[in-house]
Amino acid sequence: MNYHENILGTIGDTPLVKINRITDEIPALVLAKIESVNPGNSIKDRMALKMIEDAERSGALKPGSTIIEGTSGNTGMGLAIASVIKGYKCIFTSTDKQSKEKFDALRAFGAEVIVCPTNVDPEDPRSYYSVSSRLVNEVPNSWKANQYDNPSNAQAHYETTGPEIWRQTEGKITHLVVGVGTGGTICGVGRYLKEKNPDIQILGIDTYGSVFKKLKETGVFDKNEIYPYITEGIGEDFVPENVNLDLIDYFEKVTDKDAAVMTRRIAREEGIFAGNSAGSAMAGLMQMKDRFKKGDVVVVIFHDHGTRYLGKMYNDEWMRDRGFLQDEKKTARDLVAGHLDKPLVMIGSGELVSHAAEKMKKFGISQIPVVKDDAIVGFVDETRLYQSMVEDPNNITSKIETVMGPALPIVQESESITALSKLISRDVPAVLVKLSTGKYHIITKHDIIQSLS
Repeated sequence: MNYHENILGTIGDTPLVKINRITDEIPALVLAKIESVNPGNSIKDRMALKMIEDAERSGALKPGSTIIEGTSGNTGMGLAIASVIKGYKCIFTSTDKQSKEKFDALRAFGAEVIVCPTNVDPEDPRSYYSVSSRLVNEVPNSWKANQYDNPSNAQAHYETTGPEIWRQTEGKITHLVVGVGTGGTICGVGRYLKEKNPDIQILGIDTYGSVFKKLKETGVFDKNEIYPYITEGIGEDFVPENVNLDLIDYFEKVTDKDAAVMTRRIAREEGIFAGNSAGSAMAGLMQMKDRFKKGDVVVVIFHDHGTRYLGKMYNDEWMRDRGFLQDEKKTARDLVAGHLDKPLVMIGSGELVSHAAEKMKKFGISQIPVVKDDAIVGFVDETRLYQSMVEDPNNITSKIETVMGPALPIVQESESITALSKLISRDVPAVLVKLSTGKYHIITKHDIIQSLS
């Protein structure tokens, strides 16, 4: 029989999955390391177990101990799961910017969760760092995991994640892309890969409001770089001991909005229900697309699972409140995407008004571009036809060119909805979009209203 003694045996050996649609403009092979298949649904299971087992071996963690840690949620989950198996209690401190789902999950495993304010300095007694440090001095027989400075964090990835990636890519990996928080993942994996091949590029993803990028590039710890941000799981306002900047070749910063939007794209375009840090990593990877060439093998870490963010990045109202929700139809091409396979209905300038009326009825449309010698020279719509026939019923047999209005504006397929809306007025009921194929499609006032509603 093939089974594990307990759930801890299922940690690691996570799959690599090719990214296809999001990276279609990148010539390199892009592979995601899907860490959400760990039992706690995140990469933090690896280092949580390693920290506990190393503390047990050193005698720092004793039977019946209480584990205390400041966590954004995922490390706490790994510690909580291991504690259930090993018989420890857990008290976790976290920040009020983390999703409620994370706290609920921790409590499901019997952990106590203390929520602290985000917008305070690490040294502030209210910060989740300070509160966890205070608790370890107050709670008898307690041990603080201290993922930020505990070397077991990076060592876990040096011993497991790094070798897995090297083996799974048959040593062909050329770039590693990782969101950087405690530094354990990127520096543990990075150290292993650099030992195997010093030419492998280790690329860190940072967020605005965090100090890593400027510190790497200038050597200056700039407190002016620090301000509150929404992105979860990456970035810091101090430098953990697990962050070895010498191992990281470059940092790319990603905005909260770009991270949130990409998080949703991963689910909708790749079918992978990933968390916010994966969104940051993929957004950063796309910002760095010029770094990658054909033949490169790029591995990006997808740290955790989307269920942790159901009330945030995957919630339309939450996204809309922060101005993050992109219109699903944001360009002219998007507005006509539903009928790209259908030819645009047109009418010749020498045809009759009656022909235009018949076409409108047949196709259920209200305006038709007018062509002459393969050029668009005007348009007619219901209002114009109605007025011409009311003025003189005999106009039903008149040529279209006698009643048509000026040609509709022509826009490129990349034109934004905002720009389109400025072109449409009482006298201009629609615009034509010219696609890269050379074909035309029409966008009406109704199409734009639908896209904005």
